Amino acid sequence: MLTTVPLADWKTYYRWQLINRSAALLSDPFVQENFAFNGRILTGSKEIRPRWKRCTSAADQQLGEALGQVYVQKYFPPEAKARALELVHNLLAALRDDLQTLPWMSPATRKGAIEKLEAFTIKIGYPDKWRDYSALKIDRGPYVGNVFRSAQFENARDLAKIGKPVDRGEWGETPPTVDAYDNPQLNEIVFPAGILQPPFYDPKRDDAYNYGGIGAVIGHEITHGFDDQGAQFDPHGNLKNWWTPEDMKNFQERGECVVKQFDGYEVEKGLHENGKLVEGESIADLGGLKLAYAAFQKSPHGQPVEKDANGFTPEQRFFLGYAENWAVNVRPELARLQTNTDPHPLPKFRANGPLSNMAEFAKAFGCKKGDAMVRAQVCNIW
Repeated sequence: MLTTVPLADWKTYYRWQLINRSAALLSDPFVQENFAFNGRILTGSKEIRPRWKRCTSAADQQLGEALGQVYVQKYFPPEAKARALELVHNLLAALRDDLQTLPWMSPATRKGAIEKLEAFTIKIGYPDKWRDYSALKIDRGPYVGNVFRSAQFENARDLAKIGKPVDRGEWGETPPTVDAYDNPQLNEIVFPAGILQPPFYDPKRDDAYNYGGIGAVIGHEITHGFDDQGAQFDPHGNLKNWWTPEDMKNFQERGECVVKQFDGYEVEKGLHENGKLVEGESIADLGGLKLAYAAFQKSPHGQPVEKDANGFTPEQRFFLGYAENWAVNVRPELARLQTNTDPHPLPKFRANGPLSNMAEFAKAFGCKKGDAMVRAQVCNIW
């Protein structure tokens, strides 16, 4: 194409790429035109986010660890970090117990799985060492200039890593981020302070809700280390097989059950979830929920059958805490976009999918065979 496409066309193409990339950072006509397509058409949004929210997001994206220092001082005290770490250790212990007795796994693979589990690095709240932004110039000139310089700063920071040891203390998300992740190449699970907040996690709230809420998120990330992708990495983060052929076959057959389950979910007439696309996230949802429930059952608050003021048992409160994670409104346009492009299923299927595989859920709410929330073919992996 370099020889067949005229130079003038290349210039036009790259001008368009630059403007398209920068549209949200320019003057209002560009911002509004950008929103008209990416907002209204692709996601169905009716109005652009308020300016203060866009500015807050920009600060988090470009100066996330500077913002994070202020954020954690205000919203994430040391005692919250200590309790979150305790929750993580409780869920890791639940998986360790499960691996000891998993009927379809041979001793050789079991040994490898436990080694990987024991080698997990756990990151809670915020990094031990904050990023230095002194080389980044932020001024009162054009906003787009600040963002471009931020991108150049980040690019230079990445290039400076070449030839140096991997920094295992680095974070891939900022402290205020409402998310969590598993990094199979470092065999680490990471929980920023932003998700360790209500409604996912509240130190003042009943343990049942916390185990169902943030506990299921923690379990989800732990299980990612053993999903269809994570299972390919060893305890050190190397792409290396530690499974026997028979165990891998058993694991993949169980994964196919999840694929078929989600293939069956209809988003709208003629459009279904893509089971293969969402397999990893759905395995992690199911495994994470089961781990969280097992850990909750061993906690002091998981034992007595004690109803709360609304008449819910601890088991019911656990599942309600999980369902709250997915209490989301999704417009049809965004649902279509997510179904076709996102490895995460739609929120309603992330709530109902795993729960319908759990006999514990059916027992807690009196569901019977044939009910909508009791699957005829139960999927079970971990």
